[in-house]
Amino acid sequence: MFKILVAEDDELLNEMIQVKLKNEGFSVKSAFNGVEAVEILESEHIDLLITDVMMPLRDGYGLAKEAKLIKESLLILMITAKSEIVDMERGFLSGADDYMSKPINLKELVLRVNALLRRAKIVNEKRLSFKGTELDYNALSASVNGEKTELTPKEFYLLFLLLSNEDKIFTRFEIMQEIWGFESDSDERVVDTHIKKLRQKFEHTSDFEIVTIRGLGYKGKIS
Repeated sequence: MFKILVAEDDELLNEMIQVKLKNEGFSVKSAFNGVEAVEILESEHIDLLITDVMMPLRDGYGLAKEAKLIKESLLILMITAKSEIVDMERGFLSGADDYMSKPINLKELVLRVNALLRRAKIVNEKRLSFKGTELDYNALSASVNGEKTELTPKEFYLLFLLLSNEDKIFTRFEIMQEIWGFESDSDERVVDTHIKKLRQKFEHTSDFEIVTIRGLGYKGKIS
């Protein structure tokens, strides 16, 4: 069971978040200031920290920086009443993995928490499984309902990139940088060629699709 620490000095909001997360099956601890949160992080295993920015004794920015020193792999979701880009940038530079502005929607909060944990699991295990599809990054293998599909390394990396970042739109340029590298002599048309081959190889599965975003690029969609 994943354990989440909620650092929020607003007692009512802290309690509301706790109740929602517990109802979703998470183990939850709470703190009402940054110092108290650090003490918990130093003494207990925590998978994800939800922290407000404006807190007594130590604000969320300072807490995020110290939290990453305590546990580099700790996931951090930062909540703030501020929504300006400069505040968001400061949050990410402090170590936040995601960012929400108040007033928060608790259902959205849970979706973001699950997305963060899912991405972390993919990074740690380098394996992506859903429905009948399984992608193993270490083996560069892809299978659907137990039947292996032969992929070239570039085809596998492209498929893994899109499906492990579901609904994130990647431009052709971003895909080129990620898969082929900055020094590649290939042009962006090679991305279209690989997308076409992947669609042909997985045309018989409805587990996922590769969606063309006209004028932008592509995204992966898990059904």
